[in-house]
Amino acid sequence: MEKKKAKKKKGTRKGFTTGACSAAAARAATLGLISGDVPSVVECRLPNDQLVNFSVTEMYCDSNHAHAVVIKDAGDDPDCTDKAPLTADVHLLNDHKGEVILNGGEGVGTITMLGLGLEVGGPAINPIPRKNIEENVRLVAGELLENNGIEVTISVPGGEKMSKKTLNSRLGIVGGISILGTTGIVHPYSTAAFRDSVIQGVQIAATQGQDTVVLTTGGRTEKFVIKELDHLAPACFVQMGDFLKYALDTTIKHKIKHVIIGGMVGKLTKMAQGETVTHAGRNAVNTELLAELAERIGANIEICNDIREAETARYASERMEEIGLLKEFYNALGLKVIETISERYPTGFDIRVLICDFDSNKLGDIKQSDLGNKN
Repeated sequence: MEKKKAKKKKGTRKGFTTGACSAAAARAATLGLISGDVPSVVECRLPNDQLVNFSVTEMYCDSNHAHAVVIKDAGDDPDCTDKAPLTADVHLLNDHKGEVILNGGEGVGTITMLGLGLEVGGPAINPIPRKNIEENVRLVAGELLENNGIEVTISVPGGEKMSKKTLNSRLGIVGGISILGTTGIVHPYSTAAFRDSVIQGVQIAATQGQDTVVLTTGGRTEKFVIKELDHLAPACFVQMGDFLKYALDTTIKHKIKHVIIGGMVGKLTKMAQGETVTHAGRNAVNTELLAELAERIGANIEICNDIREAETARYASERMEEIGLLKEFYNALGLKVIETISERYPTGFDIRVLICDFDSNKLGDIKQSDLGNKN
């Protein structure tokens, strides 16, 4: 009898984001402009302040231009951008003294719609990677910027083909991939190992006798809630990623009484619509729900229809901000999250929702007791 092949066990090795690799390539190319020699290994400071060495696979420089490539390693959770050549071309500018100007080249998407927090017509380089690229250039540029400007163009040969395996086209990002990453590190979120770490985190809180668990969707929301709730013990904070279901099931099992969810508009909308695994690759954001919330707080029919036809939850919040209803919108969204989760878990714990924006500014603090005051 033929033996069955053993199922390959998924690993837990972390990798690096497109943003981190772009920053490393930009730093290497800038060093080339300064010394005339692009290094084969470059140290890069990640957005989380970790220092990491990256290998540089292509190098070129002359007196005015330097070129460097860093190949992305996504670790044990590879996606379509794994092994992508993140490329930086750095040019010296005689004008723009002291400035670092960032552009998108081949294979980097172009923004064509509102709702992503990026300029329409500009490159799909998210704010944190954008800041991190500039930071790494400035860390090594030194005197070069005293009399000159530096232009950095990030490109990804083959990026347009890669983007067809993403949701970019639906989000109005055309022509390539997005340069992403809030910490610089790719965690194996889709693996059983990360799911198990969420379960373990809640178990640890229970074992330490904590009556509260604070569940966050990522690094920014975790940083935000730790600042807001600095009276709680460190064991209370669990970065659950997309695994709300496993976090709440474990909370019930261990009889933890208070659940605080820290999130931003996209993941919270997924929770409000009943998703308990909130990965972007699963069900789309329910913009009909967001339009209903907007209508409930007084937005006119034209704006509600725009929200209904949009592709992102962030677009809804941008429209609400335009008409001065942002606070009311987030309050309605938080109440809907609490209502939806309470229906699924009718007993066992109470819920509070803390909401922040993409810069970790507080936008809402909604408690289960507020449901009684809902219009």
